[in-house]
Amino acid sequence: MWKRMLLMLLVMAAIIAGLAYIKYQSIQAGIAMGAKFAPPPTPVTTIVVKGQTWQPVLSAVGSLRAVNGVTVSTDLAGIVSEISFESGRQVKKGDLLVTLDTKQEEAQLRSAEARLNLSKTDLDRKRDLVERKAVSQSDFDSAESQVQQMKASVDEMKAIIARKHIAAPFDGAVGIRQVNLGQYLNPGAPVVPLQSIDPIYVEFSVPQQHINDVAVGKKIRLVPTKLVDADFTGEITAVDSVIDVATRNITAQATIKNPDHKLRAGMFVSVEVLLPEQKNVLAIPSSAIAYAPYGDSVYVLRDGKSPDGKALKQVEQIFVKLGPQRGDQVAVLSGLKEGDEIVSSGVFKMRPGAPVTVNNSVQPGNELNPKPADT
Repeated sequence: MWKRMLLMLLVMAAIIAGLAYIKYQSIQAGIAMGAKFAPPPTPVTTIVVKGQTWQPVLSAVGSLRAVNGVTVSTDLAGIVSEISFESGRQVKKGDLLVTLDTKQEEAQLRSAEARLNLSKTDLDRKRDLVERKAVSQSDFDSAESQVQQMKASVDEMKAIIARKHIAAPFDGAVGIRQVNLGQYLNPGAPVVPLQSIDPIYVEFSVPQQHINDVAVGKKIRLVPTKLVDADFTGEITAVDSVIDVATRNITAQATIKNPDHKLRAGMFVSVEVLLPEQKNVLAIPSSAIAYAPYGDSVYVLRDGKSPDGKALKQVEQIFVKLGPQRGDQVAVLSGLKEGDEIVSSGVFKMRPGAPVTVNNSVQPGNELNPKPADT
């Protein structure tokens, strides 16, 4: 009986071993079949991480303002008799802009000059008489006072006529004229805007914790844009004495040379305050970063092998700590080292261990100061 039971156990063990071998062969065949249908490697672009020297900057939004800017107006009423400027042209200090009609004032001036001449003649006559004791000293003093009054009247009429000749108070560019020939102007009526924009001011605000970074003498530059197509640099020339209690920001004013008048008062600009320190950073394109709530990562190329043993490139997901961003680049504080080759585009298709092929014929943007065509 024991022999029969032992024989049965051996038979059952042989059957189980045979079934296991058949299942193993089936699984191996399935794996081999799956390897034949594996997806092809994903084409990507790559970039080698290199150290760079960045100059730290403090970014802000600014507005341009003329060093001198007014709307020229008249302080006397009158009719426009002459316009001596063209809109949009440069003028010098003292250049005549507009003349108001002065016929009445010129007539009054001639009358005052005639009275002045008469009073001078009377004064000369009484000077001779007072020496001969023919008139009293008080009559001579009255005649002398009359001459001074007539001189004051003449000067007053000349001043009124001069005030009706409106001149440029400083060098600058005039805007579009707001008066016409024959137009009657009331006191204070605008004539033309006048702006002095070389040099030009840029005013910007920064949070109060950066008050030491905007000291007088610090260098600044404007971020190039389609409107500001050249590098404009200057220095901070004034810092406001108070901090805005509503925003807790402090306003600084910088002066920029503007010889070509490309910058205009009222323009919006991006300002960078150049900080003195410089530091070496590992900077990568922002397109190389896979942003996620649980952590930002990049994909680094590694050497690997396919299931059939052929050499290929695979990617390894590396989590990184990011720093400041400038243009198309982002500084990496930890996670990468110089010389790592990372995927610079197509990261949304990546998964750890995925095979890739490198095609760097077209690269994504990677500029510190990009200039997009449609901005």
